[in-house]
Amino acid sequence: MSGPISSAWVPTEPIAARGKRHPVLDSIRHSPIATVVSDPNQPDNPLIAVNRAFLDLTGYDAVDIIGRNCRFLRGADTDTAQTEKLRRAISEQKPTLAELVNYRKDGTKFRNAVMLAPLFDADGRIEFFIGSQVEIPRADDSIAAIRQQQAVDLVGTLSPRQREILQLMAQGYRTKQIAYMLTLSEKTVQMHRMLLFRKLSTSNAADAVRIAVEAGL
Repeated sequence: MSGPISSAWVPTEPIAARGKRHPVLDSIRHSPIATVVSDPNQPDNPLIAVNRAFLDLTGYDAVDIIGRNCRFLRGADTDTAQTEKLRRAISEQKPTLAELVNYRKDGTKFRNAVMLAPLFDADGRIEFFIGSQVEIPRADDSIAAIRQQQAVDLVGTLSPRQREILQLMAQGYRTKQIAYMLTLSEKTVQMHRMLLFRKLSTSNAADAVRIAVEAGL
């Protein structure tokens, strides 16, 4: 793929392997929310993809961070209880939300609501983790609670079937796996995905997963 290495999608695997990637990966390039993807099957769970919003939020270039564990964002004021919450979610391969103080490349700190969710391969094995960050301005401690309530309200507009599909998406499953679990055709699942994207006011799976986790699905 052409373009600068700091573009929205920065892979580290050979081009030939990209066709096997989890479909949510390409969606991070379309997300206005700072989003990264890590590979737990490599030593130390390094970042393998970031989007432009993440680079803008943190001040890093992709060449600085691809191949590194995201702990480089931590600093003196990072809450160890919250980082432990993320570590436990990775260990248990479950989605979670945490609120952290992180540090930009220039050393300035910022508070952010971090979402973490697993992504599984076609055989149900853990393949990647997707993480996204929303900055919480110092003057507005309520933004995380507001976002969570907005997520609850958005999810409340979904039909029961759409909620089921969104919940399984947030748990990291692919369309084919969701179809099997719900005894639906893949075409039906894809139709519901398009409808739930519309109701959630998003066009990509990465943001839909974040809304699901924020809503507590």
